[in-house]
Amino acid sequence: MEFSKVSSSELLGAHSRLWYCSVSYMKAMSLKCAIELGIPDIIHSHGQSITFSKLIASLPVHPSKTRCVFSLMRILVHSGFFESRKVDKIDQKDDDEEEEEYSLTLTSRLLLNDAPLRMKEFFLSSVLPQTMSQMHSLSSWLQNSDTSAYKTTGGMTLWESLAQDSRLAHIFNETMASDSKLTSKIILDECSEVFEGLKSLVDVGGGTGTLARAIANAYPNLKCTVFDLPRVVANLQGTENLDFVGGDMFSDPIPPADAILLKWILHDWNDEDSLKILKRCREAILRNGKGGKVIIIDMVIGSQNTDELTGIQLCNDVIMMATFFSMERSLKEWEKLFFDAGFSHYKINPKLGVRSLIELYP
Repeated sequence: MEFSKVSSSELLGAHSRLWYCSVSYMKAMSLKCAIELGIPDIIHSHGQSITFSKLIASLPVHPSKTRCVFSLMRILVHSGFFESRKVDKIDQKDDDEEEEEYSLTLTSRLLLNDAPLRMKEFFLSSVLPQTMSQMHSLSSWLQNSDTSAYKTTGGMTLWESLAQDSRLAHIFNETMASDSKLTSKIILDECSEVFEGLKSLVDVGGGTGTLARAIANAYPNLKCTVFDLPRVVANLQGTENLDFVGGDMFSDPIPPADAILLKWILHDWNDEDSLKILKRCREAILRNGKGGKVIIIDMVIGSQNTDELTGIQLCNDVIMMATFFSMERSLKEWEKLFFDAGFSHYKINPKLGVRSLIELYP
């Protein structure tokens, strides 16, 4: 292409696209800063809204940085995390007669410390130094034989890090738990039919049991079991219809049940390992003697018709690639995996936003 033949508007459009990409990380960094300063909870504790002057008075910010907080809030309002409007100043000490007044949106309400569906940990885990630094090693990793960019950066895989670093393991478990709280509400509200007729369910890789506990509470006659590594489920207390069993899904038999649940598990593994997991799940439901099904909660790339949701899927695909040398899968890729594992048919329910609920039958 000869740039002399490109119009100014086309050239500016190309430049703007690059520029937007180069600065878009500031949305995440600005939100991280706001969470660390406690801004969502300050607004919430004040009532419906808070003026800029009262917000500043409530923050542990140096007086010389007042204007910086205004810039921070401006980008967060523009990004939809807060709402703002102009109000008259009560105490006019300068020439301005108005100031900003901020209120929470549904998104920022998910970040509150006392939110029933708190997603603060889910977001903060995505901007951990360990998470971000591996992305700086992508090009180096693609040229070496390491199993993940995470290992290229830190010298070990994420799974190895979780086994050795109790603090990181706690963050990981809290992240999964926060996602499971929201997911359980959506599933029980929108996809409850998936549990109809079931007498037993095993949540493979179910962590500390947030999702299984919600299902068990909603269906008292459904026997739920969380099957995860012994170090994950150690000392966790069950209930009358909820048990915790320690084991490795690659080497230990999965407890037999009417249904096996895999929430956000298979995207952590390549096709070879995912095939092993699915075959073990199929064996578990067949051992129960009733046929049963496997319930998968995961992304199906291209299943959503919005740029935003598809963009999340494609970004997450690269994150899985870098972190685990795994992937998010398209429908065609899922189908091959299902049939190679010996399953006969499946159903997909796309009601989980960026993810889908898949019912898989032997």
